[in-house]
Amino acid sequence: MSKKKSYFIIIFLILSILFCWYIFIKENDYTITFKAKTATGTVFQGIEEWTKMRKNNNKEDYKIIKKKKYEFIKLSLANIIYNWEFSSLNDSITNVKVGITDLNHSFYNRISIPFFNTKFKEEQLKKILAFKTGLQEHLKNLKVGKVQEGKTEEIFVAYIKLKSVIQEKAQTMIMDDSKITGFLYNKNIKIIGKPYLEVTHWNLETEQLEFNYCFPINKSENLIDTEFVKFKTIPSKKGLIVSYFGNYRTSDRGWFAILDYAKNHNIEIDYKPLEHFMANPFNGGEELSWEAKICIPFKK
Repeated sequence: MSKKKSYFIIIFLILSILFCWYIFIKENDYTITFKAKTATGTVFQGIEEWTKMRKNNNKEDYKIIKKKKYEFIKLSLANIIYNWEFSSLNDSITNVKVGITDLNHSFYNRISIPFFNTKFKEEQLKKILAFKTGLQEHLKNLKVGKVQEGKTEEIFVAYIKLKSVIQEKAQTMIMDDSKITGFLYNKNIKIIGKPYLEVTHWNLETEQLEFNYCFPINKSENLIDTEFVKFKTIPSKKGLIVSYFGNYRTSDRGWFAILDYAKNHNIEIDYKPLEHFMANPFNGGEELSWEAKICIPFKK
């Protein structure tokens, strides 16, 4: 066998293997990538909200197949599989890769997409662009500062214990605000500072939170815990700190920034954020001026 013929056979085998991989083994029909100027957790939550919105507005039923918080989520939406993967490029940029597979027309898509601008390709580009545009609009309404190491001050507080999912923590505090502030007013206990949110348990998979809604007061030996309102000292905490500006409903965007920073810098943290709200939303005003100082402590 001549060398020329041997080379031809080798090239043919390599191309055949690549073709078989592309048609029968490759996970996705089509892949779209883009970058987002935010943390991985913010993108992840945006996708969950995007699927719910498409179900409500477009009657597209969806099912989450597999997910790992703030790293990837695989879901089906109207017989199409979306495999979203996120990676933090640095402390403020997330790379997003979306692998898309049409369960009904996978073979046709794979042989046509590299050569033609198909209807499937156009529709998916339009969908992902709409998601990206919505995410960018959302990010215009908030600002997350630079993550840095620091520590909080020790503070004595009156507090109530609350539970909610992460997306509803602000609404939960608002609903219970009058209960604790009314109690303090009736007992002539003066509030001497801005309120805190102290997370005592955060289930990253279910996004369930257990937290204390706290108001700084003067320490006194005459204060006795009740069934609803309790008193304690929140000790000084060393950890990663960031300032968040925007509506407090989405202050967890600051949490996600800290999570990415900790991962990128190999820092072990205790997933119990402490938020100090520097503005009073009941007074209204420009939301981008509302500041919350957020600390997630180092793991002991």
